[in-house]
Amino acid sequence: MRTQVAIVGGGPAGLLLSRLLHRQGIASVVLEGRDRAYVEHRQRAGMLEQGTTDVLRGCGAGERLDREGLVHHGLELRFGGAGHRIPLTDLTGRTVTVYAQTEIVKDLVALRLADGGDVRFGARAVEIDPSGPSVTYRQDGRTHTLDCDYIAGCDGFHGVGRPAVPGVRTFSREYPFAWLGILADVPPSTGELIYAHHDRGFALHSLRSPAVSRLYLQVAPDEEIAAWPDARIWDELAVRLGTGDGWTLDEGPITDRSITPMRSFVAEPMRHDRLFLAGDAAHIVPPTGAKGLNLAVSDVTVLARALTERYASGSEALLDSYSATCLRRVWRAEHFSYWMTTLLHTDPQADDFARRLQRSHLDYVASSPAAAASLAENYTGLPLT
Repeated sequence: MRTQVAIVGGGPAGLLLSRLLHRQGIASVVLEGRDRAYVEHRQRAGMLEQGTTDVLRGCGAGERLDREGLVHHGLELRFGGAGHRIPLTDLTGRTVTVYAQTEIVKDLVALRLADGGDVRFGARAVEIDPSGPSVTYRQDGRTHTLDCDYIAGCDGFHGVGRPAVPGVRTFSREYPFAWLGILADVPPSTGELIYAHHDRGFALHSLRSPAVSRLYLQVAPDEEIAAWPDARIWDELAVRLGTGDGWTLDEGPITDRSITPMRSFVAEPMRHDRLFLAGDAAHIVPPTGAKGLNLAVSDVTVLARALTERYASGSEALLDSYSATCLRRVWRAEHFSYWMTTLLHTDPQADDFARRLQRSHLDYVASSPAAAASLAENYTGLPLT
């Protein structure tokens, strides 16, 4: 079997790349180890930068996004029992949109299948040859080899893509806390995201839809999910999100809960021979800055442009600069995510001096137009290239 571009991983990065290439007449095959139902229902991030929504609309995946996505013009920093709004659009001219990654995946799968695209679910890649180039995969108990011109490793942190890059250098940081995240069948108690700093730990009130809320609590990395029954979760959220102006948190049935460790990770380079890494295969960010999905979209947008140029003119200049181009944006997002994380979370190892510095920094961001503008610029997203 042969194709022009073999895409390992059928998450949003791999599916979007396949769609972008299809619109330029470039053939691809998407290999996804999980079945379609799993891929379309796994819960992930849902805050989209302006540039991400522009890319999705531009490739024809914006119809349901425009109908159901929740456009936000600001966010709230909440600390000391008071809220402080950061007017994102007023400061940058850009917006962000809440639209779940699960919905993006459903939209892209439907588009690729309607296009006649080759998306193979239950096809688990077991080996990548970056020089061949080829991908060996297992499907229905049989081993197959897919030959190609180029390979896109969009198979996540635990995939086979990154280990296929010889001499890859990695940079990482583990944080002394995790997120307990829930989905609840209750209309959100806020119209815009609330990022709350509290002595007991960070909390985030997000939205999934007009009828579903997404909320998070800072917990210890080794916390057991069984230690958090519904009542304890709602009580703790109410304390950490509480204000002195009478605001109340509405409660409802919790339909999903999980604990996610917090880490930063970057692999360099993001290319070896005919293999190109994208998304979580190359980098992880703590979710505080809402950058993970947006970085994946940025990576495959850059890669699609480079492959389009290669097949149109024969030039490999954009392919040769792929890693450097992506890493400039990756490291900026890594720093912003680190900054947001350390600004808002309660470090269990911090002393009184460090805690007072943190509070001073929060006051500065909330009161300085320049500091707020820097937050807004990074949060709504820098240019894709």
